[in-house]
Amino acid sequence: MRSMITQPVRAFEGGAAGPSAEDLLCIDTIRTLSMDAVQKANSGHPGTPMAMAAPAFALWQNVLRYDPADPLWPNRDRFVLSIGHASMLIYSLIYLAGVRDVKNGKVLDAPALTLEDLKQFRQLDSRTPGHPEYHHTAGVETTTGPLGQGCGNSVGMAIAEKWLAARFNKPGFDLFDYHTYTFCGDGDMMEGVASEAASTAGHLKLGNLTWIYDSNRISIEGSTDIAFTENVGKRFEAYGWHVLEVRDANDQKAFLAALADAKAETTRPTLIIVHSVIGFGAPKKAGTAAAHGEPLGDAEILGAKKAYGWTNDTPFFVPDGVQDIFSKGLGARGAEASAQWKALYAAYAKEYPDLAKEVDDILTGRLPAGWDKDIPTYDANPKGVASRASSGEVLNAIAPNLPWLIGGSADLSPSTKTNLTFQGAGAFQPPEWNGTYGGRNLHFGVREHAMGSICNGISLSGIRAYCSGFLIFSDYMKPPIRLSALMHQPVVYIFTHDSIGVGEDGPTHQPIEQLVQLRATPGVTTIRPADANEVAEAWRTLIPMIDRPSVLILSRQNLPTLDRTVYAPASGLAKGAYVLADSDGTPDVILMATGSEVGLVVSAYETLKAEGVKARVVSMPSWDLFEAQPQDYRDSVLPPSVTARVAVEMASPIGWDRYVGLQGAIIAMHGFGASAPAGALLKKFGFTVDAVLAQARALLAK
Repeated sequence: MRSMITQPVRAFEGGAAGPSAEDLLCIDTIRTLSMDAVQKANSGHPGTPMAMAAPAFALWQNVLRYDPADPLWPNRDRFVLSIGHASMLIYSLIYLAGVRDVKNGKVLDAPALTLEDLKQFRQLDSRTPGHPEYHHTAGVETTTGPLGQGCGNSVGMAIAEKWLAARFNKPGFDLFDYHTYTFCGDGDMMEGVASEAASTAGHLKLGNLTWIYDSNRISIEGSTDIAFTENVGKRFEAYGWHVLEVRDANDQKAFLAALADAKAETTRPTLIIVHSVIGFGAPKKAGTAAAHGEPLGDAEILGAKKAYGWTNDTPFFVPDGVQDIFSKGLGARGAEASAQWKALYAAYAKEYPDLAKEVDDILTGRLPAGWDKDIPTYDANPKGVASRASSGEVLNAIAPNLPWLIGGSADLSPSTKTNLTFQGAGAFQPPEWNGTYGGRNLHFGVREHAMGSICNGISLSGIRAYCSGFLIFSDYMKPPIRLSALMHQPVVYIFTHDSIGVGEDGPTHQPIEQLVQLRATPGVTTIRPADANEVAEAWRTLIPMIDRPSVLILSRQNLPTLDRTVYAPASGLAKGAYVLADSDGTPDVILMATGSEVGLVVSAYETLKAEGVKARVVSMPSWDLFEAQPQDYRDSVLPPSVTARVAVEMASPIGWDRYVGLQGAIIAMHGFGASAPAGALLKKFGFTVDAVLAQARALLAK
């Protein structure tokens, strides 16, 4: 290590004014660390960190309100690297800025990343995985990599700030006024989810959101001219965004002026289009696809370092003074801002103790006392109620007692029954659209994909988010659901119209394989309740889950409300599966089902019982919760000695063999359904009492 090195002042494209020698030292350190880490790993994306090091440094060092010593400070600005493949950019920033580590929600007196961590880029058990992962590396605000998702997350973060400010800010107490900055690229601009999210942000007039678009016009296949020639700026202007342009990524003065302009614009989100050269400085690969997704090679790295005026060729070289520069800029500014906020919050807590308690609960993931006190209990009713309807009633019983539960649907709330209807719920809208930013009903429009990624951003801000749609359209939401699970975010996904019971809408709207997909996603709790009381217990079970997403699968058609004085209590749902109806002693046959099909097997059970057959009904609303139970409990529900088993579900049979075994039977769907009234479909595809009885009797006869 040595003291500050002298570097030549380079001329930048178009005559742009380059950064000072001191700033350039930091910028080139980010570039060289990124190149070296990718080279050592023999894997990664060096070109974008090289291209965008200057804007990233300018943002962090001069503008970002962020305290490296307290990366959990609630009113910090958020930095989202939607171009997650450029992960060495954020890892270099985290290391050089001295961001402190976090464990179990506590800030430690230790660095989040060391130089050794950078050297372990993309290696097993390292803190520097190939794409940034939330909870894995302190300083990373969200898991990114699938392009467009970070853009959607950032819209959710901006929504959360608006909502928090509307609820908690008081005269003289601006607790929440943070800004969200997102680095995105050509790939993000091509992904539909980013367009959906941008359209949403423009409609909502989120002036607290800035996207910084790295327009390097290079993708893996080469120049983006082969597939992407639109005018992005004009598109965003049409969305209602404030659009600015910086002709050269290295022009610090122009970029900082654009950031100031963006911050001053409070009624529109801002897109700053930054033109950069991918692999900036590499003698042969700069501006080419070869700099995008592969190591540069030793010769190119040496050439780039020479172009930077770098006199030390040792990999991972960090000149003396670089970290001090960050400390005097970002570190000092962030420490002052966070200290001022904490003093403000202490005074706020004395003035508004009840609201301060809510803030504390949000930040720690605690639930308010009595959040579940108004959850209804449903009387037996043969006609029953659709589980989507009972879910809407339960949701509206919980939400007044859980003030930071907010959400909505993809233009389907009249069908999904997810609108909050109690006094004061309101709509989250700018005043121009007859709402307030304190409203709790979100209107996502027909944008399922963005809805999921936006809800992840809301959840990452501490607010409990839910969203809803038809189960068939969970196909559009697989990426954000998966990322909810990866990040352990307690987003509630509500999907209705759960089977061929939707009837006349036909196979395009009849989900078949969606349950399998959701059940196969690690870390997701999927619940398909059988009646209104199971719906109530589902909500009672899922709300306390703060480390995973939940998926609630609900019916369009009425489901009989079972008489719980005759059948087992619905509280058994919390264990995933339970014995709903039984016989004395070990049963001869077990009938099992989920959702609407439970009522069907109950009817078959009553017939068998009348015939003297020892039958058992098992309601299995949540396979993952059931699998989490001790083996002795699972065996008590499904005794291994009983091999005559029938499973019934209006979905793909995949997975049911785990529970019926080789000798059991599965009544399920083996195609895509048809368009007809629901009753006709149930008969056609074998979801009748007679069909269940026939299978049970056949097994008993063996």
